[in-house]
Amino acid sequence: MFGGRWNHRGTRVVYTSSSLSLAALETLAHFDEEEAPDTLVAIPADMPDDVPITRIKFSELASNWRTTPPPESLAEIGTRWTVARHSLVLAVPSAIIPEDLNYLLNPLHAQFKRIRVGRPKPFSFDPRLWKP
Repeated sequence: MFGGRWNHRGTRVVYTSSSLSLAALETLAHFDEEEAPDTLVAIPADMPDDVPITRIKFSELASNWRTTPPPESLAEIGTRWTVARHSLVLAVPSAIIPEDLNYLLNPLHAQFKRIRVGRPKPFSFDPRLWKP
């Protein structure tokens, strides 16, 4: 899983992906060769199977949910979910690969401490990704 922080009007969540490959694509989508950091790390995390998860379906998203910049309605979904604290995890389709999931983790949820974070491991992109 990839970890990052997302902040929408003071709402904090931990942004993760269901796999390292999806996390890499999500990260890559935000950089070009000149902007990409030289040092990245991948941090695995495990959640118990019984943690509460809210799943967002395609039908719940605006028709333009994959556009750049993303519609404000996406941030509003995340903010409402975070404030409600009904579940630890919000599973959302990836805009890059809609069949795969990204997971938002709510650090304010009572079960957040149950997430087991592994040791960071160095990560780098294959240089072939930057070829024209």
